[in-house]
Amino acid sequence: MDPRSAEVAAEFPPLIRVYKDGRAERLMPVDRVPPGVDAGTGVSSKDAIVSPETGVSVRLFLPPLADKGEDRLPIVLYVHGGAFCVGSALSSIYHSFCNSLASVSRALIVSVEYRLAPECPVPACYLDSWAALQWVARQGAEEPWLRDHGDLGRIVLAGDSAGATISHSLAMAAGGAAPFEPPSGEENLKVQISGLALIHPYFFGKNPGRDPLWELVYPTTPGTDDPLVNVVAAGGPEISHLGCGRVLVFLAEKDFLIGRGRWYVEVLKGSGWGGAAEVVEHKDEGHVFHLMDPKCSNADDILNRLSSFINAPAAAAICRI
Repeated sequence: MDPRSAEVAAEFPPLIRVYKDGRAERLMPVDRVPPGVDAGTGVSSKDAIVSPETGVSVRLFLPPLADKGEDRLPIVLYVHGGAFCVGSALSSIYHSFCNSLASVSRALIVSVEYRLAPECPVPACYLDSWAALQWVARQGAEEPWLRDHGDLGRIVLAGDSAGATISHSLAMAAGGAAPFEPPSGEENLKVQISGLALIHPYFFGKNPGRDPLWELVYPTTPGTDDPLVNVVAAGGPEISHLGCGRVLVFLAEKDFLIGRGRWYVEVLKGSGWGGAAEVVEHKDEGHVFHLMDPKCSNADDILNRLSSFINAPAAAAICRI
């Protein structure tokens, strides 16, 4: 073996280690689980390919239907977290969370399996998530679960940590003000967004300084003053164009990102956006605690509040692509 292959170029425990030969080692193994029918909830899940070219896929979760005449279900496009470089929609953690969310909310969940940095640098994960949202819009008449049970007039965008950041950018794109460049090869469809739910979002704040991890996952970034992670970045789109009328933000008291989450809401409310934003803070909890301890009472609170948000009357805005 070439001794250079063992030389470490960068390391960010407990997430990732990158070697000088370009190889990436993820320090938290992912236990991918197959789709199927959950014995406890009756929720069914299956996988679908979004793009054969990139390998991007989604995992769909459908709650058991009371009867054939049941009303159509809201659709939740969920984007997992992991600092843009770790995590998987197919992991036991996210499979379990989306299964529970489908059961409690009685919504059709579409969980995005996007490409990870540094092998596929940012903005690949943003583009993949946008492709998944466009796939939902296009598959409304083709994919049986979406065709027969989904309500394309009630699409909620949701995510945690970096996935929340990506979800915000999708809502901006749905308002015609994407902080990334949507692919131009295929027509981008107009998508009606009912609401945006952010769990412990990973934004940069007023004076963020350098961030070596961000530079690793996005080598060509202009820095932390980047509209993909900073909602007031120089030259970025105005947050007032956010393409939905409702936002729910979850924060955790012991999360180092809590200040940035509060600031995000302040900026949004002061932007002239005109929608309604709600903030829920959980005391004595850390970043993505609901995934680490899904049986705790505050994790149940996130599920229940998120369910109510998903099922509330829509205050939607339509994209202007």
